[in-house]
Amino acid sequence: MTVRDFVPQVLPASMRSLAGGVPVAPPGTIFVLAADGGYAVPPRKFTLLFGRGKDDVHVPIGADDPYVSRLHGVIVCDGREWWMRNEGRLPIQLPGESLLLSGHELQMQEGYTPLFIGESRRRSHLLEVHVVGANRSGDNGEPRGITKAPSTYDLSDTERLVLTALAQRYLRQERHPQPVSWKQVADDLNRLPGSREWNAKTTANVVASVRERLSKASKPIAGIIREDGVGEPVGNALNHNLIQALLENTTLMPEDLLLLGESPAS
Repeated sequence: MTVRDFVPQVLPASMRSLAGGVPVAPPGTIFVLAADGGYAVPPRKFTLLFGRGKDDVHVPIGADDPYVSRLHGVIVCDGREWWMRNEGRLPIQLPGESLLLSGHELQMQEGYTPLFIGESRRRSHLLEVHVVGANRSGDNGEPRGITKAPSTYDLSDTERLVLTALAQRYLRQERHPQPVSWKQVADDLNRLPGSREWNAKTTANVVASVRERLSKASKPIAGIIREDGVGEPVGNALNHNLIQALLENTTLMPEDLLLLGESPAS
């Protein structure tokens, strides 16, 4: 597919997360999605607008949240590269706890980038950005149709359930989340229909087993086991590092909240 074949288009609110891949599109195409829908544009001179003013932007986000600016940001293409500029008052939270402050710009990289906008003591709103990479296949040099999803880690049904309960604040897209207590994990799981009997120790054991296994995986996760010389207290750091890694490569997704009987956060 060429750039001429792909026209700028609205993405419906029913579209699933961009983390698992995007529809067929030429390299350099950008997909931007929020809870109320999104927009996709091939690489060309274009300015994509996002913010609270749903009638004046391509991607509405936080339409009922006065902390989000009517025009909170723009994503501009010069024909090749995409750059995001924060036009709003609140910072835009980037992966890894970094912030894009008001008036600052950031070049968007190929692949999937989750961003958050919101006042720290209130809710936040997810803005997903996916720039199609330049991977090619075959002798004819045609770009691949679907952008590859990140390599995820294998979890058993029980491990996914326990980790979802542990990471529920992250999956609800709360600002500055922390893992919940082992007691709360057990209480939440015991409330599920047909659940086995859980307690703080059994839930902790499940997660400890996952941390141990993934610390020795072919692509190990750093900072999830007690290393020699690490003193007490370590608090929630080990679990926080584990959750962050599982979110970044989409092993855990907001849709996993369905396992706890609740809908994914918007």
